[in-house]
Amino acid sequence: MSILIVDDNATNLKLVAYLMSAKGHEVHTALDADTALAMVREHAPKLILMDLQMPGVDGLELTRTLKRDPATASIVIIAVTAFAMKGDQERALAAGCDDYVTKPIDTRTLPDLVATHLARVEALS
Repeated sequence: MSILIVDDNATNLKLVAYLMSAKGHEVHTALDADTALAMVREHAPKLILMDLQMPGVDGLELTRTLKRDPATASIVIIAVTAFAMKGDQERALAAGCDDYVTKPIDTRTLPDLVATHLARVEALS
């Protein structure tokens, strides 16, 4: 299934892209919100791994934009963020994120979390 990874840190982007590719997913990447929106239109991902803290339009605002649009509202969005302060998870979920993972990511559990969400998407199709 098609996955989009949005992160302004190229090292994080490369690591997560490698993890998802190794699990057989079609992976697309974006370093910013504008590129992410173009990738969503072009590739129609089923799931987005979304960094929340990016320059310009941040991941929370991009999530709100995607969830407001009926054409993209069903995309599963998992916040992948260094934010780990009290209330950050609640803000991410309130913005429309379907799940929340903190950095540094656990390379053993992230692929399983993604697989769980994609299985749910597939079951609803």
